[in-house]
Amino acid sequence: MIKFPRRFCSVIGRYNSIAVRSFATTTGSINFSLNEVQREFRELARNFSREVIAPNAAHHDKTGEYPTEIIKKAWELGLVNTHIPQEYGGVGLGVLDASLVTEEIAWGCTGIQTAIEANGLAEAPLIVAGNKEQNKKYLGRMTEEPLMAAYCVTEPGAGSDVAGLSTRAEKKGDKWVINGQKMWITNGGKANWYFVLARTDPNARPGSAFTGFIVDADTPGITIGRKEINMGQRASDTRGISFENVVVPEENLLGVVGKGFKIAMSAFDITRPLIAAAAVGLARRALEEATKYSLERRTMGKPIFEHQSIAFILADMAIGIESARNTVWKAGWMHDQGEKNSFYASIAKAVMFFISDFFISIK
Repeated sequence: MIKFPRRFCSVIGRYNSIAVRSFATTTGSINFSLNEVQREFRELARNFSREVIAPNAAHHDKTGEYPTEIIKKAWELGLVNTHIPQEYGGVGLGVLDASLVTEEIAWGCTGIQTAIEANGLAEAPLIVAGNKEQNKKYLGRMTEEPLMAAYCVTEPGAGSDVAGLSTRAEKKGDKWVINGQKMWITNGGKANWYFVLARTDPNARPGSAFTGFIVDADTPGITIGRKEINMGQRASDTRGISFENVVVPEENLLGVVGKGFKIAMSAFDITRPLIAAAAVGLARRALEEATKYSLERRTMGKPIFEHQSIAFILADMAIGIESARNTVWKAGWMHDQGEKNSFYASIAKAVMFFISDFFISIK
């Protein structure tokens, strides 16, 4: 059984800047082998998912109860906030490394995985553009106790179309005042702080119209909406967040004025592969359950697994999962090498969409 120390250290103690590099970089070769540290992190996440998350997944999905204790245990093992650099108390995983963890957590429950990974989405803008003082204050606290954070970009009228956001921030003296409404914010009711993207220039093009802010969740003027009931994601806490004359100090402005759009998009380059990795984990679980069912159900005197039409469906599912995982790994590797990865991260997500139809085909 897994033991839960105060802080996970056995793997981190041997973690260093060389060991965390994702794939071997030998000239003239392609290597899909994981290094020892990556294998240990994946095994840690796999055991945690099987022994802690999966047995409790149905309860949290049925009741919608937020998995506070599970998240706390994951935090103690170092499976939360995996992107935070070591200088702020984190383990500083690369995107590929984190995708290994994410796939395993999602295998157990995508709702719980979403709650955990929402922290990474909120933290990504600070990792991209935060100064030392901001990162020490906000990223540092995430490694000191199991706190949650939220990424506040999506809005009711714009969805995730960042260019259409209407939440605005106005400079008044040495402070900023935010007004607007965000929607479908994961960890919205549990967050200690938010990353908020707001329009600071109503006349500018999207590339220079928005600015990012770090907003403490207990700031006056913030109203948290009702919990949304999302199919397959009931364990996560998704809500609307309203900002009414919310005052934010100048030191909580992230980066520079007008660069929020670029910061938000750069954050997506970190987190998109992990969304696809979560889909891979879910698909892998679906394939396992479908295969198990196909061996149990019998028609015409034999398990439906032995009918060629069913075997074809299972084979297509397996092909899709392997294809998506390879693309996830490539997207993660590219980001870790400093290359643009949005194209491959999007491909991975698209592949999972196409194979999702197969998950309900075996009856």
